[in-house]
Amino acid sequence: MSSIKNILYFQSGLGVLANMFLLIFYIFIILGDRSKTVDLISCQLNFVHIMLFLTAGDIWIADLFESLNIDNDFICKVTFYINRVMRGLSICTTCFLSMFQAVTISPSTSRLAKFKHALKKYIIHVFFYFWLFNLSFSSNQFFSAGAYKNVSETNQMKVSKYCSQFPMNSIIRGLILIVTTLRDVFLVGLMLTTSTHMVIILFRHQRQCKHLHSVRHLRASPEKRATQIILLVVVFFVVMYWVDFIISSISILLGRYNPVILTVQKFVMNAYPTITPLVQISSDNRILKCHQASFKGTIFLFF
Repeated sequence: MSSIKNILYFQSGLGVLANMFLLIFYIFIILGDRSKTVDLISCQLNFVHIMLFLTAGDIWIADLFESLNIDNDFICKVTFYINRVMRGLSICTTCFLSMFQAVTISPSTSRLAKFKHALKKYIIHVFFYFWLFNLSFSSNQFFSAGAYKNVSETNQMKVSKYCSQFPMNSIIRGLILIVTTLRDVFLVGLMLTTSTHMVIILFRHQRQCKHLHSVRHLRASPEKRATQIILLVVVFFVVMYWVDFIISSISILLGRYNPVILTVQKFVMNAYPTITPLVQISSDNRILKCHQASFKGTIFLFF
């Protein structure tokens, strides 16, 4: 198990570093007044992913709190709550990113075109409602999560080294499960709808460009490149979400969290916030240009 935990630490470390790099980069871009609206969305997504890693199970914050001799029950409640809030924000922000790009690349004759100005104008309001909803929605974690107690009568379900989920009223638990499922299904469905819309637009654009014999212009289009990256991010998120959903369902059916299943679930949960910033870094021309400029400057100073 120690080698598996080392892999999780490596994955988390890589994810934190990549997201931290992008977060700092986007903050400088935004402060420099050279940003695009999509940079604000990406900035929030990177921050959310960093917090996801820091509150993932027994990693990072849990270990830090333990070294400070802070009560385990408090650790579990805080980490569970923050992690659930960030998971909700992750799916909301990814969905909004997909919607925003679909509206952005829509032709002026499309019905979605009228939402372009509104999305840019009220983007801060959208972020506020995302945070408000998820902070409120995940508040049940303060009551359902806590330190693991080695007492069989409590019917607690151990989900990490120190933490467990305590039994809840069946009606309340059912309502939370239904609302969570409806939220996730709605947002994932919205992602798939907007992704399909973007694919259709790209297909039409490519067909028009081939007809006009300007394939070179199509390949160089920054809008197309950005849309393809967002499509890749969204599709990867949807795949990882359903894999995580299946693993969680298996754990619930078993009535307990098997250590192997829990480890696989953590790896799957961390896959999306790890891969996404790496894709963004490798595809953002502004980052590549900064890297090339700094590399040339280093060579110039060396000689």
